[in-house]
Amino acid sequence: MTRSICVFCGSAPGARPIYSEAARELGTALARSGTTLVYGGGRLGLMGIVADAALQAGGRVVGVIPRMLIERELAHPNLTRQHVVTTMHERKTLMAEMSDGFVGLPGGMGTFDELVEIVTWAQLGLHAKPVVLANIDNYFAPLYAMLDNAVAEGFVTAESRSRWRNAETVTSVMGILMKEGVAGEGIS
Repeated sequence: MTRSICVFCGSAPGARPIYSEAARELGTALARSGTTLVYGGGRLGLMGIVADAALQAGGRVVGVIPRMLIERELAHPNLTRQHVVTTMHERKTLMAEMSDGFVGLPGGMGTFDELVEIVTWAQLGLHAKPVVLANIDNYFAPLYAMLDNAVAEGFVTAESRSRWRNAETVTSVMGILMKEGVAGEGIS
């Protein structure tokens, strides 16, 4: 059975080359493990980099993009499959339905929104799929500090906090996904 991993990430490359390198490494690793990449369907920034890397490594890449963002994000023209939906909510719902797990690469408001919503859905029992943050060069450290503060202040349970799986490298991300049984057999 082919596994699919949804990657949430920025439509910009970020300020440092390490983010693009991680996106490239993750796309390649997913393809080489036989795991389908599901993502937001754009060709800009980390979104385009992860998709291009997976495609160049012979992988299957499925995009999901709202019609209103096709021109703004410049939809990727070479995907295995591109789903065009009406709303952002439809986008997140379809990506979640098609995926066995989720990875967060660095990104901005859209990435934060997607990650928080997918963890909230897990908290509500709507899915039990793993959520792994590729904490490249401690990008997500401020988010983890905020989550820890929310636990200390009684707004987030320790169980909900534990849903945010931390991985310092792409190799660690893939290790977690494989251990959870939601990614392919291995990186070749």
